[in-house]
Amino acid sequence: MVFRAELMDKPAVERALVRIAHQVLERNKSTDGICLMGIHTRGVPLARRLAENIAALEGTRPPVGELDITLYRDDLSRIADAPLIQGTIVPFSIEGKTVLLCDDVIFTGRTARAAMDALMELGRPARIQLFCLVDRGHRELPIRPDFVGKNVPTARSEVISVRLAETDGETCVKLFEQK
Repeated sequence: MVFRAELMDKPAVERALVRIAHQVLERNKSTDGICLMGIHTRGVPLARRLAENIAALEGTRPPVGELDITLYRDDLSRIADAPLIQGTIVPFSIEGKTVLLCDDVIFTGRTARAAMDALMELGRPARIQLFCLVDRGHRELPIRPDFVGKNVPTARSEVISVRLAETDGETCVKLFEQK
């Protein structure tokens, strides 16, 4: 892969997460009945960061869970013979709650669909909202995020790489071209 551009540096990512925290509170009026669910891998630290930003604004930190969608993917047989299961950790009930799914990049919409399937096995939320740090287009399913950090129109040959300090040692969003 060939590096093309840095789309967001650390301050830009942090600004986007503060803006999204404001938007979540505006849409939902408060933190009552809200929980965040990070989709492994990078959705988990994004959910934690977003929860901290919400707490800084509202004074109450919504609970954060971790969602492993590996077994709900429709391409499981194509990605690995022995997929890595990271585990779902949800130390609270989602029954009747507003669940904010958090992911790094939305592309075809298939990850979000798998996440919704996984959520339904945990209970029946009142509603599901979707936050993605980057929306790169090319949807194959009729799924649209409620909250987006940055829209980046891409070619199919391009790759968006979200890097977070918690998982990658740095925080930024980079664009690469597949060769």
